[in-house]
Amino acid sequence: MTISVLLADDHQLVRTGFRVILEMEDDITVAGEAADGAQAVELALRLRPDVVLMDVEMPGMDGLEATRRIAAAGGPSVLILTTFDRDDYLFAALRAGASGFLLKNGTPEALTEAVRVVAAGEALLAPAVTRRVISTFTAPVAAGVRLDQLTPREHEVLVLLAGGATNAEIAIALRLGETTVKTHVSRVLMKLGARDRTQAVVLAYELGVVRPGG
Repeated sequence: MTISVLLADDHQLVRTGFRVILEMEDDITVAGEAADGAQAVELALRLRPDVVLMDVEMPGMDGLEATRRIAAAGGPSVLILTTFDRDDYLFAALRAGASGFLLKNGTPEALTEAVRVVAAGEALLAPAVTRRVISTFTAPVAAGVRLDQLTPREHEVLVLLAGGATNAEIAIALRLGETTVKTHVSRVLMKLGARDRTQAVVLAYELGVVRPGG
């Protein structure tokens, strides 16, 4: 299956570079390009790509506000791309509904893999980044959430999710099929009232299921 991507960056050369990298892959195509946040929202909701690669700093509407609007409208997954490794960008991006956060100084291989991960419905959060998120989040999301709603198997899935495991890795660890794992993940998200895997990870730490560095 081909993954369609929308590029949102105010620099033409950056967009061209990303397009060249992505379209070298047999399973990725670029559906369109946006030069600012407003255009990114319009194209994301009209073209319905699988993933939006979103820059943060753009003229007019920035990437964070564009991400909020896309997420609120039930649009595609957003992967934030920035030159700056800044915590405020990271936390604001996740609160806005982004599915991942990637630095522009990474390798082409990291970019294409990030696109595939986010397109598969998984969150792009390395364990080190997860610890930063948990230690800095100021708005708790765990109020009213009850862990006793989870079955023992779903609890195991949540622990592995919080450790950054993909569906394939969870399947291997628990000796389950990937289809079964996807079902368990969906039930965990539903029972916890989590928007996505990223929020489920935050909940796992806030509820004490796992601990930073543990």
